[in-house]
Amino acid sequence: MKKILIIEDEISIAELEKDYLELSNFEVEIEENGRKGLERALEEDFDLFILDLMLPDMDGFDICREIRDKKNVPILMVSAKKEDIDKIRGLGLGADDYITKPFSPSELVARVKAHLARYDMLTSPGAARGNEIKIRGIRIDKTARRVWVNDEEKQFTTKEFDLLTFLAENPNRVFSKEELFSTIWEMEPEGDIATVTVHIKKIREKIEFNTSKPQYNTAKPQYIETIWGVGYRFKL
Repeated sequence: MKKILIIEDEISIAELEKDYLELSNFEVEIEENGRKGLERALEEDFDLFILDLMLPDMDGFDICREIRDKKNVPILMVSAKKEDIDKIRGLGLGADDYITKPFSPSELVARVKAHLARYDMLTSPGAARGNEIKIRGIRIDKTARRVWVNDEEKQFTTKEFDLLTFLAENPNRVFSKEELFSTIWEMEPEGDIATVTVHIKKIREKIEFNTSKPQYNTAKPQYIETIWGVGYRFKL
């Protein structure tokens, strides 16, 4: 049975989420305090975290950062904040999804199932092995889920790796943000385009040459190219 930790100070919302998740045979724990929630997240074994942003003692952004530094399991952020800047920040810190309140409990359960199914598929011993992608200075080991750029290993979150691998496996093909979101996150893209934008930015920071300097910025990337008004493509 999959175990989920809900870190949420609005107990009525947390209990509603718990009820719906338990109906789908998940084991669910609730922690109302941000700092205590982080301690449990790091010390105990959970398969997924549902994380509110506004919490006592420690906000959801800091908790997300701390969890992602130690663990790769899915993190779903839940918040009443609807501004794109909050979504971008949360996703940039390593959250796998961002859901705005109010939301349908059934939608939450569907997203939880989708993220857990994808995580299981990507980490199962029976997954496709032995595949390696080499494109110029990039080497992607699909077996070990590792990436090297010019012989230097780079660290990627689960979704960053999935997105990079998908693009590298389909070079020179243009994908819209909607297509990428539907493929990698397996959900309808409405209202979540920022997810793709944030992850592309994070990937570029790791694979493009010296993005900190204006003359090498992501306006002229070596690998992932923006096709304005359309989407992105991985250049051979």
